[in-house]
Amino acid sequence: MMPSRTLHPQAQARIQGLLDNLVETGQERGIQMAAYHRGRLVVHAWAGVTDPASGRKVDGDTLFPVYSTGKGIAATAVHRLVSQGVLDYDTPIAHYWPQFAAQGKGQITLRHALTHTAGISHMPATGTVADLCDWDGMCAKIAALAPLGPPGTHTSYHAITFSWLIGEPVRRVTGKPFARILEEEICRPLDCPDIYMGIPDPVEGRVATLELLHPQPPSADPGPPDPAIPPWVKPLERFMNRPDLRRACIPASNGIMTAQAIARHYAALLADGAQGVHLLPAQAVRQATTRHRPTDIPAQEPALRFGLGYALFGPAEDAGRAFGHAGYGGSLGLADQAQDLAVGVVKNVLDNPEPVATLLIQELRQILGAA
Repeated sequence: MMPSRTLHPQAQARIQGLLDNLVETGQERGIQMAAYHRGRLVVHAWAGVTDPASGRKVDGDTLFPVYSTGKGIAATAVHRLVSQGVLDYDTPIAHYWPQFAAQGKGQITLRHALTHTAGISHMPATGTVADLCDWDGMCAKIAALAPLGPPGTHTSYHAITFSWLIGEPVRRVTGKPFARILEEEICRPLDCPDIYMGIPDPVEGRVATLELLHPQPPSADPGPPDPAIPPWVKPLERFMNRPDLRRACIPASNGIMTAQAIARHYAALLADGAQGVHLLPAQAVRQATTRHRPTDIPAQEPALRFGLGYALFGPAEDAGRAFGHAGYGGSLGLADQAQDLAVGVVKNVLDNPEPVATLLIQELRQILGAA
């Protein structure tokens, strides 16, 4: 935890009160929030317990599984390698990973993967949890898939396949597992170890347990399966409570981290950095947060807007001013370039219908005069 003297007293007190209320009213079980403003940590608050069975209190070092919130951080690692000349956005993935060219995928680039236009949003139709934990095995399965359409034409959220589409080129060109690259390119520069995509055994006791407060009985008609998240991956609420999945590296969906680590990462992409630390030059951030438009733009404005690996927030005409990524269950990492504000929110209840992170950020903006 950073020294308390760096915090904004009014913002810290207000956010702490809101987190306490969310837990006391039963909307949340355990929650953390952290924020940097103009390069300085201004909020670092938490409330609740890590799981109801043990009653262990959440603290500033509690780690939370964050699902797709990790995508934005994984993307930053890729951007650092591009900035170093190790990777190129527009080089075909098959240049780095020859097996990927199978089934007509030879022209899919890293840019397509980062913008969710690679046409490989679908997972293999069958598999097991053991398959998910097997990096080489999953790469072989992804390489064997046929694309759903020409690259660059259609945005389709690559919920899990994003992991290997960006991660295997990184491994091929560096010779290092993606988790090692994450440590070298993100954690070390930030002096912040609490970002994991595959935890080591010693931190298992710090990880919060995920839960549904209102589990629903299985539906007699669950509807058509989602090929991006097939039945063999579900139920998602149990996904990140498994020790084997916590130790695997699945960059799209198994990040485990603290709110402060998320906020620090995004602060390091803004003008003032994270207490002076910058992860990318300003030009690289501008490129990564410029909206990508697929060639078959639908008649209506799509809900999902992407830069290079980051979701873009705000009105369509201003998409890119704020960027980051959210995850299943309500975790969020956000950077607002106009206000030099970076936020991380993590929690362990997955079915609170209220947009908790959004409401907390709105309150914080009001306090900081950044609304």
